[in-house]
Amino acid sequence: MRITIEGASEEFERKLLDLLAEHRDELAVSVDTAWDVDRAMVFLNTLNEDARLFVRLVAESDGHLKAAVLREAFPRGLRGPTVALTYALKRGVKHGWWPEGTEAPVTVVYGGGPQDGWRQASAYEMSGEVLPVFRAALAHYDATTSRPPSNEEAPSAFAVHPSWAADADAPRALYDDPPTAPNFPDRGAG
Repeated sequence: MRITIEGASEEFERKLLDLLAEHRDELAVSVDTAWDVDRAMVFLNTLNEDARLFVRLVAESDGHLKAAVLREAFPRGLRGPTVALTYALKRGVKHGWWPEGTEAPVTVVYGGGPQDGWRQASAYEMSGEVLPVFRAALAHYDATTSRPPSNEEAPSAFAVHPSWAADADAPRALYDDPPTAPNFPDRGAG
């Protein structure tokens, strides 16, 4: 049996947890921590551009990319993108986008032996289950965020709009002759 509850009150949550605690010997409770395309899209949308590129590069390299290649792509270092990935994962748990225990989609592979103190990353990986999910999410992300290429420069904010006649003045928001009404006192009076 699978139960999904969204938007429940705190009272309902407390009662449900009490009921589960009462029957804990009879139940096996598991949480779905697997990545799906929707979760991956949310994850990608919360990343900054560098972190999203980091995920893309790992996904495009069949789920395994040497850290040296990534260091060339990110000359300022890998700390920025990897920290952003970590924070995005924590942010998702905090906001309830995925449950606690959801594994990071990109993991680090360290070089050297366990006896070495500080070890530098030698590669970054995406597991076989996560890789197709993130490829699909990246394709969907590209389709929803890409703009058609433009061969022109952006128009000037001060340029006359193309739909106006060449000799047209800028549209006026003020009256040439103010209306005569009680709310508009006569200008000549005084």
